[in-house]
Parts: sequence; structure tokens; C-alpha cells
Amino acid sequence: MNTHFQLLNRSLKLLRYPEQGHNPSLQAWDATDELLIDYVTQQIPDYPNQKIRIYNDDFGALGCWFAKQNPTWVSDSFVATQGCKQNLERNQLTISDERFFTSTQSVDHPADIVLLKIPKTTALLEQQLIDLQAYVSSNTRVIAGGKVKLIQKSTQALFSQYLGECHTSLAKKKSRLIFCQPTGDKRHTSPYPTVWKTTKPDFTISNLANVFARQQLDIGARFMLSHLAKIPLVENQRVIDLGCGNGVLGLHVLHNCPSANVIFIDESFMAVKSAEHNVKQNIPSAHEHCEFIVNNCLDEFASKSRHASVDLILCNPPFHQQNTITDHIAWQMFKDAKQVLRPQGKLIVVGNRHLDYPQKLKRLFTSVSTLASDKKFSILSASK
Repeated sequence: MNTHFQLLNRSLKLLRYPEQGHNPSLQAWDATDELLIDYVTQQIPDYPNQKIRIYNDDFGALGCWFAKQNPTWVSDSFVATQGCKQNLERNQLTISDERFFTSTQSVDHPADIVLLKIPKTTALLEQQLIDLQAYVSSNTRVIAGGKVKLIQKSTQALFSQYLGECHTSLAKKKSRLIFCQPTGDKRHTSPYPTVWKTTKPDFTISNLANVFARQQLDIGARFMLSHLAKIPLVENQRVIDLGCGNGVLGLHVLHNCPSANVIFIDESFMAVKSAEHNVKQNIPSAHEHCEFIVNNCLDEFASKSRHASVDLILCNPPFHQQNTITDHIAWQMFKDAKQVLRPQGKLIVVGNRHLDYPQKLKRLFTSVSTLASDKKFSILSASK
């Protein structure tokens, strides 16, 4: 892994978080980081005296570069947050703890310069632009950046709708910048959360902007739910909904076994908040014996949960981190699950049939079987 970030006669040591498991060709910064840094330092000579706000900094390249300005740093990702904090420490840099904000918190610090990396989820971008409306004026510089494929006419239209007119830079290394001049008089109500319903059972599912499958039940979860009856549940069972998203798998466990102790875990702050809201809204009596944890897979689980081990883990693994397609998250989930499951505990995984999940699981667990499959998905059961 390339860890030496050098630009404008300055260098930083930057690593992706977590350090283990990544493809060696990946690094903790990209061309968008370089474009944003180069523009601010070269074109805004008084930037050291400006109040800076940073959104969606993947692993802290922007946070580290502008650390001396003690920027406000906003992200929906626990992984990104930990990555930034660890990279600050590696480079003997600091940003005050009170300057770190999650996507579910109100950010009340003013900003002279806003640096925003375009997220993969358009809804998250829309929510962030709406959130910014109250804190920008006609004097605020809003500079966004992303891969060319993420910056469409519809992307620019969001900036114009919620903040003010914008234009783009020329592309460089398959990335470009958006320059937006806020009018300071925009006030829009957020269209989020998105709400939809399930039947049998009748649940109302609320989804904040960055929740996976925000608009409908994703097909992997639907396939898992159609075979949930094959997964035995017993009274007071300890269950983890790992990578919970809006919590729909855990909700169905609670419906089938009201006494279950369900731990909802995701690395997205919006996902975990949505999951907790959905439990409170649909099965309020279950809330007191549920936990809601923002985390990187099951890192340090025993210190974050009231349960040292669990009986069952349900998992619909993601196959990307930010804009990178990867299987290292699924692999970490499987390894962590083995550590957290009690003896004879089970990990139930749903995934595309073309993925090599069976072979990965057989490297870790004594017994791996297929509970169900169709042309697209398989549900695998791995026993410790």
C-alpha cells in the first residue's frame, strides 16, 4: 500500500482504516483530495485565516492537510472518522474533538470555506446541501470535488437548487471540482427520511439519507427474510444484525421472537439511527433489550456491548467501501463473527452466488451449509 502522500513540497503518511485486509494497490487519498488541496492552497491565499468545514473525507487526507486550521469535520462513516483520527496521530497533528461531527448531528460552526467530496449516495449529498443552507452566506466559498462519473448535470442542479449557481473545473486524473456561490437565502425542508412499508408483518420503515436500500427492501434482504423461518430462534437469544442498515432483519427477528436480545451494528451513523427509530416505531416494547452500535464490523465488541458473546449473527455483507469495490469487509465480518459467536453459535450470510463466500467461510468454521439458493443469491449457515 502506498502510504506516502506528497503534494506542494509537503508530505504526509496516510493509511486506510483498518490497516489490515486492503488490496495493496489502494491508498488513503485520491485525485479529488489533490485537486481540492491544490485549489485552496494556490487560489485562496488567505485560507489559513478562514474557517474551514470538510465533508466526506474518506480517510482524513483533507483533515490532515488542513489540521492547523482546526476545521469542522463531518462524516456519516465510523471508518472514515477513525481513519482521520489515526492519520492525524501518525502525522503529529490534531483537530479538536469538538470539531468532529457525525451526519446525524447539527453542525453549528460557521464556515468561510466548505470542502465537500461528492458521496456515492446522491441522497446524502442532497441532505448535506440542505444542512449547509443555514450556515453559508454569499461570502462562503463552497468547493466540491469527485470522480467525473459522479458529477453529472443532475449533481450540479442540486447545488444550484439548494445553495446557488455553480460551475465545474476541467477534469484532471478523472476527477473535477464544482465551484458554488451560495446566495445565502435558500431554505428547503429535507425530503428525508424516506418511509415505506412492509407487509406480513406490517412494518413502517424509516430511512435517513445514507441508508443502503433507502427506497425499498433490497433483494438480498428480501431473500433472507423469505427463509428466516428456517433459522431457529429461542427465548432470550442473543442476535447481531451485522451491517444492519435500516434494521429490517433484526426487526423480523424481534417479531418472530419478542424476547430476543438484538444488537444492531453498522458503520453508518444514519443507518444505526434509522434502525433504532424503526425498532421504537414498530416494536417499542423490544427497545429496552436491544443495542445500537456504530462500529467497524465487530471490532472490540465485548467493550461496546453488554453481551460478551452471541448465539446468532445475521449478515448481508457490503461489497464496497466508499467508491471502492472490495471483499475485505465481508472477510473481516466473517473473522469477527467467529470470535464473537459462542460455541455452536451460527453465522447466517446472504450473498450473490458468484461470490466466494462458501470457501471463505470454510476456512474459518467447522460446518458450512447452504440453507437456500436461487439463480442470484445463496443463504449460507456457518457453525462455530
